[in-house]
Amino acid sequence: MASGAGSASTTSLSEEELTLAVKWSGKEYTVRVCVDDSVGELKRRICQLTNVLPKRQKLLYPKLLASKLADDSVLLCHLPLKSSLKMTMMGTVEDEIIVDQMGSPEIIDDFEFGQDEAVDIKDKHVNKQKLKRRIDQYNIELQNPCREGKKLLVLDIDYTLFDHRSSAENPLELMRPYLHEFLTAAYVEYDIMIWSATSMKWVELKMGQLGVLDNPNYKITALLDHLAMITVQSDSRGIFDCKPLGLIWAQFPEFYSSKNTIMFDDLRRNFVMNPQNGLVIKPFKRAHSNRGSDQELVKLTQYLLSIAELEDLSDLDHNNWPFFTKDNGKRRRHA
Repeated sequence: MASGAGSASTTSLSEEELTLAVKWSGKEYTVRVCVDDSVGELKRRICQLTNVLPKRQKLLYPKLLASKLADDSVLLCHLPLKSSLKMTMMGTVEDEIIVDQMGSPEIIDDFEFGQDEAVDIKDKHVNKQKLKRRIDQYNIELQNPCREGKKLLVLDIDYTLFDHRSSAENPLELMRPYLHEFLTAAYVEYDIMIWSATSMKWVELKMGQLGVLDNPNYKITALLDHLAMITVQSDSRGIFDCKPLGLIWAQFPEFYSSKNTIMFDDLRRNFVMNPQNGLVIKPFKRAHSNRGSDQELVKLTQYLLSIAELEDLSDLDHNNWPFFTKDNGKRRRHA
């Protein structure tokens, strides 16, 4: 993607690419999307150019109700976008990250997917194309080198490592118990990547405040943010964002694959493109009352170390992780 002045034009490609001109803060930006992308994806592309977070953007388009562009789930192919007209974006770059995060909506209705539906979502051609485009657009910057022979652990932040909704004078009060012990033990067998559905500034801020980025006992391989996510559509659940692990595997194929990767997230929907690699972690909420009793990371440490010796993690049923022991390490996923 590039920015510059001049009228927008529509390019006819096999993927029906659409080139739009977006005006913001006295400048004009060229934004390329596909007609099967959603308004939410358009806002993500605009964010890449302007650093205005999607939830802070208000899009205006001639003869089109603003409400149409306020619904992130609307597909661009359902909107009368023309190359001859320019879009205007109103929004402010966030400087106060904590205020921004606390003001974000909370997702409380996670999805349960049947096996057939989950397979259908990850195998849909349109979703594979979206993943391919994201692989081309998003560059994962390594914080530390990938290590030969190590498996990969991908971790969410909010409600997985940190209670982002509770208030506290010190962020350490909201950190999940045993976080550093967990990461130290996991690092022996796993490279660790942090992937949050928030901005990179928020990821860096929270991980820095929690002492994760400079801990002497382990190293973080990479950080990923909301711009690495893709939008998919489910017949029963509509349109939503998810975290496709294929993005990581495509950029580091010599190190990671579906066979040696596991993702922890409190939302099942986030790994719908890779359901065999995801583990739903119990959300860490109400930190002040629960931090004395939460043992989730202690138990998951035992699980990670127990499965580290297995050749193929994708054959495991991570739904049954609390009942896993080394004795039944060869147990496979249910058919």
